Amino acid sequence: MSKVTRTERGWPGHFICADRCRFRRNTLLSVEGKPMIVASTVGNLIIREKLEEVGSGRHYETMVFWTDGKAPYFDIDVEREILIDSVHCLAITDQNKGHVDNLADKMHETVVGELMAKLEKGEIEA
Repeated sequence: MSKVTRTERGWPGHFICADRCRFRRNTLLSVEGKPMIVASTVGNLIIREKLEEVGSGRHYETMVFWTDGKAPYFDIDVEREILIDSVHCLAITDQNKGHVDNLADKMHETVVGELMAKLEKGEIEA
């Protein structure tokens, strides 16, 4: 049985303009019941009915942070980002614009999978 538990949450985990993003994912990873890491993906930012980038050259991004340790939400600690190896940003192109949300969802899942594997192996510690 895995010592890592994942909880999908219904609010964005990072990005000041996340309320204007049409795509938002937030996954909390707990190890043996202790909330530890938040993986957050945002994208498809619309401001004044216009698509905008969430960062330089990207329309979607995934960022990972340690939690702030404060129950009940265990939000991110913005000063404690965790760097990841997986692809974590995505631009909308003519080739992917019809299915880019699916690609962003896959990107998020890949990052969460990387984190869960590293947590299981003890490669990430607080």
